[in-house]
Amino acid sequence: MELAKLSRKGQVSIPKRLLKALGLEGEAYFLVELSPEGAIVLRPAGVYPVEIYSQARIQEFLEEDQLTQEERERLAKAMGER
Repeated sequence: MELAKLSRKGQVSIPKRLLKALGLEGEAYFLVELSPEGAIVLRPAGVYPVEIYSQARIQEFLEEDQLTQEERERLAKAMGER
């Protein structure tokens, strides 16, 4: 068991040994919850960047998603064989 200290700003320092055991370094995010027994539970959280697509980028996706003439013919042939 390790001892952690709560600062005046409400910050808690997690002992290095525990961070190393979790493979965490630098800045990290945690999910925080209160257990029914009154314990504070921290779970490492994955935070991933989100890309916001412009209308031009959406149009690129739609254009890339179109079938070629050859693909249309192969699909029509395959559907006719069923």
